[in-house]
Amino acid sequence: MASRARLRWSFLLLVLAATACGPCGFQPDPGVKVVVPSMPTTLDWSHSDPESWANYPVMLATQRGLTELGSDYAVRPGLAERWERVTDAQGREVYTFHLRRDVNWSDGSPLTARDFVVGWRRALRGRERGEMVDLAGAAEALAAQERGAPEAEVRAALERVGVVAVDAHTLRVTLARPRSYFLARVANVYIFYPAPAADLAGKSDEEVRDYFDRPRDGRPLALGPYRVERWDRAGERVRLVYNPATAFPPPMQPGETPAPVITLMKSEIGPALYERGRVDFVFMDSAAALRVSRPEDLQREPLLSTYFLAFNTERPPLNRPEVRRALAKALDREALVAGLLPAARPSNVLLPPDLPGAATTEEAARLPRFDAEAARKELAGVPGLDRPLRLVYRQGDGFLPEVAIAERVVAQLARVGVTVVLEARSDFSAEIARRSAQGPRTYDLYLRRLGGDYAHPNTFFTLFEKEGNHQTGWETQAGGEPMARFERLLEAGDGEPDEAKAREFYARAQEVLVGEQAVIAPIYHPDRYFRARARLRGLDVDPFNFLALRTLRLGPNAAGAQAEVTR
Repeated sequence: MASRARLRWSFLLLVLAATACGPCGFQPDPGVKVVVPSMPTTLDWSHSDPESWANYPVMLATQRGLTELGSDYAVRPGLAERWERVTDAQGREVYTFHLRRDVNWSDGSPLTARDFVVGWRRALRGRERGEMVDLAGAAEALAAQERGAPEAEVRAALERVGVVAVDAHTLRVTLARPRSYFLARVANVYIFYPAPAADLAGKSDEEVRDYFDRPRDGRPLALGPYRVERWDRAGERVRLVYNPATAFPPPMQPGETPAPVITLMKSEIGPALYERGRVDFVFMDSAAALRVSRPEDLQREPLLSTYFLAFNTERPPLNRPEVRRALAKALDREALVAGLLPAARPSNVLLPPDLPGAATTEEAARLPRFDAEAARKELAGVPGLDRPLRLVYRQGDGFLPEVAIAERVVAQLARVGVTVVLEARSDFSAEIARRSAQGPRTYDLYLRRLGGDYAHPNTFFTLFEKEGNHQTGWETQAGGEPMARFERLLEAGDGEPDEAKAREFYARAQEVLVGEQAVIAPIYHPDRYFRARARLRGLDVDPFNFLALRTLRLGPNAAGAQAEVTR
């Protein structure tokens, strides 16, 4: 009897495993299945968190911003059909946005200017509230929270922040100072999206958390073509369903239909599930695997992103800009990435070529570029280069061929007489921030990728400002004068409404950072690779490295259709 009971129990376990193996992808759910690298950490787009990158696929599919970006990265109307921009008597930039009147939340209720007021005030109390600092009055509201001011004082400060509903369809936004990147930023950064004010009114903090954390009964509301129906944290799945009330349907062609259901799922065996026909989309996130296998349906998205070598400017002999420039000249970018990926975009500039305001050919020529003979001469006899330099990089396989690039950097620097030792770190961020007992950081060189959050040069420079997380120590160079000059150029570019004039300031800032001071040596602009079924149209990865579901639709099965890898 006991033996038969064990057999019955074993059989039951096998049945359960075969029918409900969540992590394996064997799900009875209909619709499109998409494997993502990570599950959302929150569905509350106003509050966000430091791991916000994981939330973008859901937020971009379900919500919308005041503006959006065209294929050429030009700002165009989104939730706002038009706007005016003026500078007031105090030198502040004031936008008046006129909202579209045909936009409704997924329950049919109209979008109003009040939704932005509520959403942005909530964002000012969220975990990334510092991102709202450009708004007039935001600094005061943030300071009140930081010092633990009474709730009444915090609320009063929030009410003075420069976001006002003039009427149901008119929103006035006042910035503390002109910011040329503002319209591009509100298109992409989801904490600037509106919140469903009527739905949240009267709810306690706990009820608001429940509203976002436990999707049900059509909530949380959505504006985009999809809404969240279910969030299964244990099974690591998010189920999205089509939102027929959206004013932003996918651009249908004859024979195409919306995808009624999309399941986002996390799986460690995504490529295998794709091969077995269990899922419809998977990232190819192993650069090593791409060197072995390049499937016919492999697709490539050029990212607004830059991979670079950074220098510890406080540690001799790298505390001398001429030494850093010489090391940058020793790098043959073409050779560093050759053969590692299906395609590559080597570069000696920080700003990607597709970004508005990117460097011209003449500007790029003024930055350090490959010249091994000049590097060898300039590095000969430099005191301190008789010791090995320590290069730190992120441990693990990913869509960046970091190990191969690191090894090639070692070989190239050896050719100009510089010895480098490699160290892969699982605690990469902590390691490059670690300081010695004497004060300076302990690494010599590190490799890192920087991705843009919005289509504007500002997003590539903020990392290297005094408060940025660059960990290079360059704020100490020449008593801080070069960084101060760099920040003045950024401030001038950020405040210049004329795009051509702003571009000149950013070009000069790039020359200070990459040329004169050589704080970093750009290597290449990364791309993201993925596979998608031929019947899926518009399922893509956007240039900011986020899964893009906004234009997804289903077409007739196109057996044998091939994707162009180097589009």
